Amino acid sequence: MNKKVGLWLDQNKAVIVSITDSGEERKRILSDMEHYVHFSSNGPGDGSAKDARDPRFLNHLSEYYDKVVATIGDAKSIQIFGPGEAKYELKRRLESEGMFDNIVSVDDAGSLSDRQVAKRVRERFPARSLFDIF
Repeated sequence: MNKKVGLWLDQNKAVIVSITDSGEERKRILSDMEHYVHFSSNGPGDGSAKDARDPRFLNHLSEYYDKVVATIGDAKSIQIFGPGEAKYELKRRLESEGMFDNIVSVDDAGSLSDRQVAKRVRERFPARSLFDIF
């Protein structure tokens, strides 16, 4: 199967659009990150934001990315877009899973509705025509 996936994500949710020969499917994964502290003023470190992150936040974020990777893991082509650092963190996770060659783009994008995400994915991965088959 030639599965192509585009996804918009931030640290709170991922909107995943999968396109296969049999059609299109949308899925939303929520991280529930609002229950965790992003930064803590406790503890030693060089003062960088990464040192200040709450370990519980990092563990929860890792679980969230695990769910996203499990959902898109069999994709042959992956388009990633969204605001902030989440798209780059997911890219690094996919690369560590041996999926570097599957990533076709990583782009900035502000807040989008699920329909806008699906439209952007369809633009990146247009439906195959009969001429592509033969």
